[in-house]
Order: sequence, then C-alpha cells, then structure tokens
Amino acid sequence: MKRFWLLFSQVVTVLLAAYFVVATLQPGWLQRGTSRSSAGINLIEAPPAPRSESAPDSLSAAARKASPAVVSINTSKAAQSPRINDPWFEFFFGDQGSQAQVGLGSGVIVSPDGFILTNNHVVEGADEIEVTLTDSRHAKAKVIGTDPDTDLAILKIDLEKLPVIVLGDSDHLAVGDRVLAIGNPFGVGQTVTSGIVSALGRSQLGINTFENFIQTDAAINPGNSGGALVDVHGNLLGINTAIYSRSGGSMGIGFAIPVSVARLVLDGIVKDGQVTRGWIGAEPNELSPELAETFGVKTSEGVIITGVLQNGPAAQAGLRPGDIIVQVDDKPIRNVSELLTAVAALKPGVEAIFKLQRGDQNAEVKIIPGKRPPTPRRTQR
Repeated sequence: MKRFWLLFSQVVTVLLAAYFVVATLQPGWLQRGTSRSSAGINLIEAPPAPRSESAPDSLSAAARKASPAVVSINTSKAAQSPRINDPWFEFFFGDQGSQAQVGLGSGVIVSPDGFILTNNHVVEGADEIEVTLTDSRHAKAKVIGTDPDTDLAILKIDLEKLPVIVLGDSDHLAVGDRVLAIGNPFGVGQTVTSGIVSALGRSQLGINTFENFIQTDAAINPGNSGGALVDVHGNLLGINTAIYSRSGGSMGIGFAIPVSVARLVLDGIVKDGQVTRGWIGAEPNELSPELAETFGVKTSEGVIITGVLQNGPAAQAGLRPGDIIVQVDDKPIRNVSELLTAVAALKPGVEAIFKLQRGDQNAEVKIIPGKRPPTPRRTQR
C-alpha cells in the first residue's frame, strides 16, 4: 500500500511539473480553440461545424428552399412629356424627348410552366417586364392577366428547369407563427427577413376591394411587393403586397395576400382569362349599435343589409333592408369583409343559402348569385 501511494505521488508531481512548464512557455496550448493569426496574434476560434448542420433555431433551410423561386422584376414604361408637342416649349427648352420610368418589384414562380405570381401594382402600365432569377438568368415576361380587386397579376416566362415554390396552407395560420419575407427591397438584391404572424384577416385598409391580409412584422420594404411570405418549412403562405409606414421603410407592419386567395386568382386567370366572382346586388354595412336601433334588431353579430338593388339576385330571393346575414352556406359571417369574400367565392348561377336574423326571428333565403361587374379602375395619383 505504501508503494502504491509513493508511485501515485510521483506521477502527480511529474504531471504538475509538466503543466507548469507548458503554462509558462506555451500558454496558448492550454486554451481550447486557440490559433495564431498571420500577425502572430493568439485568437480563440470555435470548432468547425459540419457543413450539413445549421445553427440552433436557424431558418436557413427554409430560406434555401424558397429563395430560388423568388425573382426580381424590373419594369419600364415610356413617359411622355405633357408638352412634348408644344412648339413654344420646344423653342425655349429644346426637344426634351421622353424618359422611361422604371420600377422594381418581386415575384414568385409557382409552376414549372413558368407562371409567376406578383402584385398588379408592380406591373400595371408597364411596356416591358424583365424577370431575373437567383441564378442570374434573365427573361422577358408576358402578362397573362391581372386582378386589381386583389392587387394580383400573373406573368409567364419561357425558361427551362425553373425553381418552383411549394404552396403552403394559409387557412391554418395562427398568430405567433414564424414566417420569412423574401424579395428584392430597394433593388439591393434578394433579401430574407424574419418575423411572426402579427394578425390575420386584416381588412378595411383601403388597399384592395377584397381584403383579407396576413399581417406580419417581418421587414417588408419597397421592392418586396410581389415577393414571398413563407413558413419555417419554406412553403408559400402569401404574396407580400403593402406596408404601413410613415417613413417609406419598414415599421414592422406589413401585409400579405394569403396563398389561398392567390391560388383562386391564378386558376381563374389561366383558365378563363379573368376572375369570375359572385354578386347578389345588396349593400352591406357593419352592424353598429346605431344601425341596430334604426332597424330594430337586437343581435350584435353578423352584417346588416342597408340596401337591396331592385331586380337584383338578392331582391328576387326576398332579401330585405334590415336583414342581418350571419352565414353564407357553411361560412359564418362576422364583418363586411367576410361577407364580400364569401359572396365573391360563390359560383354565378349556383344557388347558395343565406342564413339571416330578421327582427326577432331566424330566417333563410336561397339566392342565385349573378356575375360580379368589373370594379371601376381607380384614378392613379
């Protein structure tokens, strides 16, 4: 036993002596990850991570999956001087000619056939549209159709082996879900920003006729319009379309059109050349306490009808001013935006059931919707 302790003490003494020598002459050897730079400076570096691994909670996989399908859109429009044919203006100032107006935006490739979703305001009035992919390929784009009511447009390019985004499920989004916004802000090149879903079903913003926006705090800036809002798996949830800003840059309030809406527009334009929507010829309003008192209704849910077009589908079915619409087919109605969306989704000529609150009684009318007339074009300012 005495011999064992003597051997142990000698080993410990030797190890301590070796540690002391190394700590004195080469202290860098004892620092994990230490390396020496070309200038002779001792630096501490993290061990190299395997190439296949991402940092914890990284969204790089989603970005890598979705980014190739997000394109940059450059538009040009010939601008005519209002005095281009004025001889006095030309005499004093010479022939000013015309200078083309250029615009920047983004788009999303949704089909191997070359169909691209973007915003209508990105391409509206453009004489030429050029699409640039992330692999630096360029192509002239053709406008297949536009839908100003949702601010969506469908473009098409003729290129082979196109990257295509995977469509996600925007109907099952929840506030707090993490999302990425991908686009070409300010023309600096493709950029990915992250955030969460801040709200759902945003409406009454005065942006589009049909508003059902996803609100997000992921940074969206000018040039992001038409780009992709994707989930943590890289699947498309919406088309970025607008921001609320007092400075012109992101303030954490951005809006995207749900992919469920975009898909209906895509199918309608490609199949029929336009989006066909239902129409019943009634004027809806939010159910305020004042309107409820005026029409003598006691419910606080639904949308009140304040006017019915003579000989329109609603009038022919027996809908009256003062009726409260609470459900269209199987969809509950809580506000005017939901009613407009539900009616627009109806197929013209196919009967739909509207459940009502009429006075103190529940009622039901069967309306055969017509085709919604085109929305008058708004004057550009």
